[in-house]
Amino acid sequence: MRYAICFTPSASDPLTFAGANWLGRNVYSGEMVEPPGIRGLGIHEVAFHTALPRRYGFHGGLKAPFRLAPDVSEAALLRELMRFSGTLLPFTIPCLEIARLGNFYGLVPSHRCESLEHLASALVQQFDCFRAPLSEAEIERSDPDGLSAAQFSNLHRWGHPYVMDEFRFHMMLTGPVNSADMPRLEQALRSFFEPVLADPIPVSNIALLMEEGNGGPFRVHSLHPMGKVSARKFA
Repeated sequence: MRYAICFTPSASDPLTFAGANWLGRNVYSGEMVEPPGIRGLGIHEVAFHTALPRRYGFHGGLKAPFRLAPDVSEAALLRELMRFSGTLLPFTIPCLEIARLGNFYGLVPSHRCESLEHLASALVQQFDCFRAPLSEAEIERSDPDGLSAAQFSNLHRWGHPYVMDEFRFHMMLTGPVNSADMPRLEQALRSFFEPVLADPIPVSNIALLMEEGNGGPFRVHSLHPMGKVSARKFA
């Protein structure tokens, strides 16, 4: 079983519903959702292209999936998340947009969001003591030979190559897409998501996601509100 510390909108947010409908699974309940009907894109095509992110659910990773160290417990992790979240101030992501990430597609901030980058770095550092060391197999799955020097150093120090200066926030919407399908799929993504991307995205909670068993889907285990009760503007 693994945990991940992430951002995902509240369960009632229109973006959460859009993400669940697109991926075919609700990250809160774990329930499967009927794929959307989109002109020019069959439901079987949507299901195929979303198979990989469907397992992880609609979220943006802040601290990558990790197994608990032998000397710590889930209860201790929850206590520290609750305490740490209370020291943070809520903020907003001004705007998210559809972007091509190599041969994947996802949602990314349209402009750099330093608050999000600082939050991710702080979580990686604060909760590193809860993380079990990577196994040799996990290191190999990270393709260490293809990493830059900074990414290789991050992998061995923090358990993931894309942290600190290498971190780029994204909410994955597809698995790998071949070049012939990209224009049609990108147009479908824009048509589907842009109606719920008009407003800034409040970041007022930190989500703990939990993997079901070994290699199963992830779902939201708990939400941890940011800031003192009197300062929570977006709860």
